[in-house]
Amino acid sequence: MRDHEIVPYSLPDLSDGERIARAEAMRDRLKLRRSCRYFADTPVPRAIIEAAIEAAGSAPNGANHQPWHFAAISTPETKRAIRDAAEAEEREFYAGKAGTQWLEALEPLGTDADKPFLETAPWLVVVFAQRKGGIEEDGETQNYYVSESVGIACGLLLATVHEAGLATLTHTPSPMGFLRAICGRPDHEKPVMIVVVGHPAKDASVPAHALDKKPLSRIASWL
Repeated sequence: MRDHEIVPYSLPDLSDGERIARAEAMRDRLKLRRSCRYFADTPVPRAIIEAAIEAAGSAPNGANHQPWHFAAISTPETKRAIRDAAEAEEREFYAGKAGTQWLEALEPLGTDADKPFLETAPWLVVVFAQRKGGIEEDGETQNYYVSESVGIACGLLLATVHEAGLATLTHTPSPMGFLRAICGRPDHEKPVMIVVVGHPAKDASVPAHALDKKPLSRIASWL
């Protein structure tokens, strides 16, 4: 019984061969995506960020409440404020707050409390999860499956930026409450991550450890 307003569902008419080719081509492009920690200050057109955020906004989500907000930051003053606050949290993290096991897991990646990319990269996209608000963003209506919805949206954002030929990094200082204050977001929104976007530096590199990916046989089962 469909007693709600509807529109037709549509997809391009493709053969199975075409669908396989498209899926494999997308897989191959996404497998080239790497987290980048060395950025150039080369400008990136705002239109790319807008397209990526619109792609993220198309993600499936609970009750179509679209429980997310993306704060796109390019001004040097705001990027500096974010770096200062993030590095203060990171210094505590690496000084022992994280615990030995976590720090040992990070060691092969070569990370530390210094985060110059937060200033160097032309764009920071701060992702917020809206725990309340609904589609009208009234700040009161309950939202549903917020973590799942925002996680999928972040994946689409990263994929779109990668498709545009740019580098990305997801940065998650803990705690992240300072992002709400810097970006002027309400209390019912929870900062989830900073997506750093830009061109890689000429001497950018990736830890070899980051290329060690689980094979299909370990990440999938067929029942």
